[in-house]
Amino acid sequence: MDIYSKRVNIVALALCTYKSLALLGICLGQSFPANFIFGDSLVDAGNNNYIVSLSKANCVPNGIDFGSPSGRYTNGRTIIDIIGQELGFKHFTPPYLAPTTSGPVVLDGVNYASGGGGILNETGKIFGGRINLDAQIDNFANTKQDIISQIGLQATMQLFEKSLFSVTIGSNDFINNYLTPILSIPEQKLMSPDKFVGAMISRLRLQLNRLHNLGARKIVVANVGPIGCIPFERDMNPKSGDNCVALPNELAQSFNTQLRSLVPELNANLKGSKFVYADVYQVVEDILENYIKYGFEYPNSSCCYLAGRFGGLIPCGPPSKVCLDRSKYVFWDPYHPSDASNVIIANHLLDGDTTFISPMNVRQLLSS
Repeated sequence: MDIYSKRVNIVALALCTYKSLALLGICLGQSFPANFIFGDSLVDAGNNNYIVSLSKANCVPNGIDFGSPSGRYTNGRTIIDIIGQELGFKHFTPPYLAPTTSGPVVLDGVNYASGGGGILNETGKIFGGRINLDAQIDNFANTKQDIISQIGLQATMQLFEKSLFSVTIGSNDFINNYLTPILSIPEQKLMSPDKFVGAMISRLRLQLNRLHNLGARKIVVANVGPIGCIPFERDMNPKSGDNCVALPNELAQSFNTQLRSLVPELNANLKGSKFVYADVYQVVEDILENYIKYGFEYPNSSCCYLAGRFGGLIPCGPPSKVCLDRSKYVFWDPYHPSDASNVIIANHLLDGDTTFISPMNVRQLLSS
């Protein structure tokens, strides 16, 4: 490197540090200076606390191992909380709607996820308030303008280019849309499963294109897990006995097959993009089939329960009973994994092979 180049680098570092200490990682060539999270209740960190909604987790016993009921739909941390900790983020990424998520705080990333949210805008209407993916991306666009006002356009685009983006959504489009009895009868009469899944993929393609256009480059897209195995679906479909419910899993697999094809399509068509397909279905299925190996004793029932053979009929709340050892349960409540399960899922996404995440894992994406 010649003297002129060295001088340019020193000046750039000084300017970057002056602009924002949060951008120092970019100047030093470090990856993932910020963490931007989109999704549903699997990764919501409290956005639904600030909207009028029937879908909330800001009450006990939720968060019993987190320290307080923060709005996370689990006893402890979400998958993305754990990934963030493993990657060295000093704080959990804050929810977009929290009053304190402003100013320099947003330079480290923002969580836009919302319980009940889906890919399709009509998804989750049974809850009233929820923030679907289109609205989450609108909120990210607002954050982008906020960041530009703080550090300028060029530094903002540099920040986004190296940051981690994740999208964990789609389950509600089935559970709280197509498969919801009060909603699904007209939907199922008007649209076959294949057409419904096709509509989801078409919408998600547009949404991921928009994220890319706003500056996202390293994007982990999680598929839909085996929703037919959650306590809620088991209790709602007693004829399935001890087995997972077939139709929800078939819908999830149909969506996942098309999503797996969408990821390389986006990588090929969107310049500079690095989309990664996270096969959460495969991870959770492996946990359920080999639960003893993973240290679990109860693969089918909810730890936080009140009614139903599997504890899946009533959401977790103050009247619920709680199991003594949460580490032995795959599911925290009728819908969501326990902290113990989230640790396993997060580790597979961080360091797993292409069986669980492709074309690279999150750790490899970091260094790419």
